[in-house]
Amino acid sequence: MESCPEPILPREDSVPAFADMRGAQRFALLISAAKLVCDSGEFLCVVRDVSATGLRLKLFHPLPPGDRMAVELANGEFYLVEKVWERDGFAGFRFAAAIDVRDFIDEPSRWPRRPIRVKIAIPAVLRVDGTVLSARIADLSQHGARIVCDHHLAVEQRVKLEAAGLPPLHANICWRSRPTYGLVFQQRFTLDQLALLTASLQLAPPVHPPQVASG
Repeated sequence: MESCPEPILPREDSVPAFADMRGAQRFALLISAAKLVCDSGEFLCVVRDVSATGLRLKLFHPLPPGDRMAVELANGEFYLVEKVWERDGFAGFRFAAAIDVRDFIDEPSRWPRRPIRVKIAIPAVLRVDGTVLSARIADLSQHGARIVCDHHLAVEQRVKLEAAGLPPLHANICWRSRPTYGLVFQQRFTLDQLALLTASLQLAPPVHPPQVASG
């Protein structure tokens, strides 16, 4: 699979106090990307601080409906949470049960760290050497995508990925396990671009995605 640098995350802003979880010691994180998972889909966010009982998240768009969600870290660990408040681009959540804060911050894993991916199933087409092939996008990251395609594709082959709601994306095949392929984009998304883009594909009414050059 592709080896990619760590994502570039947004700078720290002025934020509301984490007043809802004052009962437990809080730990400021070196800004950490995560996902909120709910019935509406998966939504990128940034963990700003955490305690054994709750956490505060930086958002890129209003949260989808519902108070009960899960936070998924880059290592795949899930934490059930309940929304306590939301304002000014931030939200506070309470954990369903007290957590090990050190494990949350360290994100231990047997696997090398990789950019966080958003699972999203949408139809797409690949343009390969003048041929148009049908495909399906299975997930998106800042650096690439996982797709499913019934046609044979070669590693390092150049393709153009197109789907409704996405800008045209030029990419190279970086791994294959037919019918699944990994793509690495020639131009990466910033975290906020990917957050708005994937949210716009999952929410109704849609969040307006940013304009992203295709490279």
